[in-house]
Amino acid sequence: MELRKRQIGHLKAPGNWINDPNGFIYYKGKYHLFYQYFPYAPEWGTMHWGHAVSDDLVNWEHVGIALFPTKYGDQNGCFSGSAVEHEGNMVLFYTGVHYFEQDPENIHLCLHDRFDSCQMRIDSWNGMDFDNFKGKQVVIPPIEDKCHGDRTHTRDPKVWKGKNGWTMVLGSRSEEGRGKLLFYQSPDLKSWSYVNEATKGDGWGWMWECPDYFETEGGQVLVFSPMRFLKDGKWEENQAICMTVDFKEDGCEMNMPDSYQYLDYGLDLYAPQSAVDEDGRRVLVAWLRMPEAVEEEGQAPWRGMFCLPRVVEVKNGHVYFRVHPNVKKLYKRPVTDVKDTGPEGYLLSLELEDGGCVNAGGYQIFRRGNRICTDRTQVFCRGEDYRMVFETPDVKEGFHLDIYVEDHMVEVYVNDGEYVISNGVYGLKKELLISGGNKAELFGAMDPPIHR
Repeated sequence: MELRKRQIGHLKAPGNWINDPNGFIYYKGKYHLFYQYFPYAPEWGTMHWGHAVSDDLVNWEHVGIALFPTKYGDQNGCFSGSAVEHEGNMVLFYTGVHYFEQDPENIHLCLHDRFDSCQMRIDSWNGMDFDNFKGKQVVIPPIEDKCHGDRTHTRDPKVWKGKNGWTMVLGSRSEEGRGKLLFYQSPDLKSWSYVNEATKGDGWGWMWECPDYFETEGGQVLVFSPMRFLKDGKWEENQAICMTVDFKEDGCEMNMPDSYQYLDYGLDLYAPQSAVDEDGRRVLVAWLRMPEAVEEEGQAPWRGMFCLPRVVEVKNGHVYFRVHPNVKKLYKRPVTDVKDTGPEGYLLSLELEDGGCVNAGGYQIFRRGNRICTDRTQVFCRGEDYRMVFETPDVKEGFHLDIYVEDHMVEVYVNDGEYVISNGVYGLKKELLISGGNKAELFGAMDPPIHR
């Protein structure tokens, strides 16, 4: 069984298991996207960092494992984190985990949720070579003071450079079991001091994973993934949300609103991370959660993939997620039949009337009044309490849809990113039926694929 080395469009697991995107950065002329990786089976286990690179965010090459456990602090996993460039080097920050007791039936799991989490750093002079044995340092040890943060559930450092130095935000939880953010600052990326925290009242999850703060066109944005946010017993209760905030670097004061948006109204995406592209745009990717592995002839079973790169902008206080221009350049080959498209899938653009429906191989997209809805009942797993039907809030700018359809993921962009619904699918057919649609255009990927 071979691992997939090169991929176009959606970045998928090369084989086995992936989850959160990590260390997303444009560095020395290439995009680097690391990811949580269990290289031994298509299921969650001891975390490594896999590594993929691209010239254009469209054509990807998996280049192997960047980080793996070697120290006491990361003995049981190199968990999520971020990347920055400093003095020509790529600097990675991540959460190291050490279990107090391993499950004797599966050493990749922890018993009784008892483990330490610390924040670690490793440098690379070229973004490709990492000394896992001699190059790691603990920069923030496990938190001792329960009033400050949780010794176990503090993780996922996102680091950025401000006007006065470097800032790090971590996800954590309070003694009362509410999610919160912790802010640290450093003059040199080595010595870190706690500065402040931010939280909300009850009902926003018990722990806030994968926080990401950034400034973009139109405002300041916070994205994070509160655990057990929905509390309805369905798969998945943990969700990714976003909002505009008011953040002051001096003192790390963050004012958060009472309202939020879902990152994606398909509710499958999680643990998003952003970076700045070569043209200064803020670009975000997120992990598509998949309940079952995909088995393809000649390829190692794989589970987990990422959404298409999205440009994040704010307009009138609303966060938009627009398809990256390089992705739009990929899907420019006019076709008349979806059977004429390759493994990269196809793009369908149209205006959808009220009551209209698109049936993309069993995945249905329809308009109900001022909302766009989807239904994957015919093309998803059975036997669990999975979410099957999804809808946006009321849309305001019309009903233009850009629908990117690939074998295991459909992304529906409403009004150029006013809202997005993305869903994982299984058993999608190469068929397309449209009713109540106007100005429909169908495109496949360029052949050969574009290279910039």
